[in-house]
Amino acid sequence: MKVTEHIQKSDSTIFSIEILPPSKGEQFSSIKDAITPLLPFNPAFVNITHHQEKFVYKTLSDGTRVRRIIQKNPSTFAVAAAVKIHYNVNVVPHIICAGMSKEMIQNALINFHYVGINNVFALRGDTERNRKMFLPEKEEHEHAIDLVKQIQNMNHGIFLDQDMEKTWRTDFCIGVAGYPEKHGEAPNAQTDLMYLKQKVDAGASYIVTQMFFNNQKYYDFVNQCRNVGITVPIIAGLKPISLLKHRTVLPEIFNIQIPKELSQEMGKCKNNEAIRQLGIEWAVMQSKDLIHNKVPGLHYYTMGRTTNIAMIADKVF
Repeated sequence: MKVTEHIQKSDSTIFSIEILPPSKGEQFSSIKDAITPLLPFNPAFVNITHHQEKFVYKTLSDGTRVRRIIQKNPSTFAVAAAVKIHYNVNVVPHIICAGMSKEMIQNALINFHYVGINNVFALRGDTERNRKMFLPEKEEHEHAIDLVKQIQNMNHGIFLDQDMEKTWRTDFCIGVAGYPEKHGEAPNAQTDLMYLKQKVDAGASYIVTQMFFNNQKYYDFVNQCRNVGITVPIIAGLKPISLLKHRTVLPEIFNIQIPKELSQEMGKCKNNEAIRQLGIEWAVMQSKDLIHNKVPGLHYYTMGRTTNIAMIADKVF
């Protein structure tokens, strides 16, 4: 079932999660450990993240610079298919521009289509470390909107090789990211909103927000989206704080603000156990308020740790 169909058919806020695929060498049991505690809450869908391979540039003896892969991640297709088969849940694999050529993207989408996966989440992907801006390699898309257009083209039977005699249509429901506090690379909120509308106009069917800790940021963002003509469902993305370093790391990496009240409480915590409990309590408060205001869905970023998500879901769903 498509994400949008879940929202349309539900008379209450839907529950969903995002999990990390196992690192190379890890067993599928890491996925099992993450998903099993949350199955009693009937997640409408499970997002499977995808990250580009890690590599370094090396200079050869003749002065030529070459790229060498130092970490190759497991196939998102394999992980998504395994989760779908093992747990009979809707999966939403991430598709990214970074590290994936247009041909690789097309092949991945064909594979998803073959196994009955009809939801994908389109992202540009992270900027490489030590770089201030994203620089696509040859044959890679530069922006998420270009990725959305490629997926939507396949939904209309348009493949990269336009000379193909026989084509068929995919039927992907496309999700994209939205940023209540602005994407870190956007010059201003208005420009960021314009880019989001372009992705929706290109074929995106729903939005999942970046994490936020002040619900008013989400409500203001939804209003701004509606004012510029974005009408698709906007699912609220939440991440419970769980580590002492989150007080400084999250705002720095994700361009978000920690509310003064929460920051003060985090400052009182002496260890990760205490801050994890604070994170659960704050997320429960956020979740209940969002549900009261009839948000279409709550999407929890787990980072592979889900026992705290289960505690939150037990109190709000």
